[in-house]
Amino acid sequence: LKRIGQVIHISPSSKAVIKAEKTPRVGVTVTDEKNRQVGKVFDIIGPTVSPYVEVNMDVDDPQTLVGNFLYFSSLPKQKKWSRKR
Repeated sequence: LKRIGQVIHISPSSKAVIKAEKTPRVGVTVTDEKNRQVGKVFDIIGPTVSPYVEVNMDVDDPQTLVGNFLYFSSLPKQKKWSRKR
C-alpha cells in the first residue's frame, strides 16, 4: 500500500479532498489504515507540484475520516503486448 495523504476536507457532495503525497490514477480503489475500502479516486486537481486528490466516498459518515491518512494499492502496470510480424 502507498499513502496518498491526509484527508483535509469533506465537500458537500461527500467527496474527500486529500493533500496528495503520491498521486494515484483516477479510478483506483482507496482504503483506510485498517485496509477497509472507503472509495475511489474521482479527480486530481491543483498544480502538478502539489496536487489534491478527490475521492468519491462509499462510507456512511465520511466526516469521521477527516484527519486520517488514506492509501491505495500499487498494482504493477499491465503490459500491452503486440504481435510481432
